[in-house]
Amino acid sequence: MAKKIIGYIKLQIPAGKANPSPPVGPALGQRGLNIMQFVKEFNAATQQMEPGTPTPVVITAFSDRTFSFVTKTPPNTYFLLKAAKIDKGSTTPGKGPNVGRVTKSQLAEIAKVKMKDMNCTTIESAVRQLAGSARAMGVTVVEG
Repeated sequence: MAKKIIGYIKLQIPAGKANPSPPVGPALGQRGLNIMQFVKEFNAATQQMEPGTPTPVVITAFSDRTFSFVTKTPPNTYFLLKAAKIDKGSTTPGKGPNVGRVTKSQLAEIAKVKMKDMNCTTIESAVRQLAGSARAMGVTVVEG
């Protein structure tokens, strides 16, 4: 008999730095899940990643107060900011000066890492999707 799923919780937590404070504690507490068990398991699962990398996680809560979770790849914006070597995107994309630049080859590298979490079938379509995200952040995409 399969366990009954009572809900999904989606959070974005820095890799290796989960703790019971908000947003983790309240989100799990209202479903009656063991917060410290999740914190320990999440930090163990993300210890090989660069500490502090924003990591989306989908937690499946079951009726017997157990849970399972799946970590996703960091958001596109995280990779684009890192590739362009900038701290944050433009406040007025498309209007003011662009804040950084990324090459098509950098986008292809990001696409290879992100592919399993993107709704694309080819690397080319993933690169186009990433280029759109870059433009929305005020980052210029150059050949190379």
